[in-house]
Order: sequence, then C-alpha cells, then structure tokens
Amino acid sequence: MVKEDLVERVYKRLGFSKKEAANIVNEFFNLIKDALKNGEDVKISGFGSFVVRFKRPRRGRNPQTGEEITIGARKVVVFKSSPLLKEAVNSEDIL
Repeated sequence: MVKEDLVERVYKRLGFSKKEAANIVNEFFNLIKDALKNGEDVKISGFGSFVVRFKRPRRGRNPQTGEEITIGARKVVVFKSSPLLKEAVNSEDIL
C-alpha cells in the first residue's frame, strides 16, 4: 500500500472529496514528522510507537574497495508495533 491508496480509502470510507482526503493524509504524516523532528515520541494506541534513536559513529567498510570508513552519528526512526497490532496481523490464517 502506498500513500495514494490511503487517500483512496479515506475518500471512499469517509466520504470526503479526493482533495480533502489527500489533505487529511498529508497532514497526518506531517504531524508525525514534526513531532519526531521535535524529539517527541509518537504513540498511537492499538497501532504502535515511533521513536527517534541516536546512533553513535562507528567503523564500517566500503564494500567496493574494502577501505575502512567512519559512519557518522545520526538519528534514526524506530517503529515498534503494539501487541494489539501484532495480534491482529497474526490472528488471520495465512494459508
């Protein structure tokens, strides 16, 4: 599923125009992005949590040359699903 699929589903299920549905989806993602940029955790009950973690600099290798390089410190976003989401995904028969 891609963002356009989300817009389509909001449009069909909630009865907004496609433009309004696109604005809702975009604003939702912008709210999450802004919160993460500001160092806030985003917890969505029954779905999961988005958390920004800090990764320290580390040594790595260039796979083409084998040369040792330093991978700089950076922030990464981590998603941890809630037990309810895990249960919902695993409850249906895959076969």
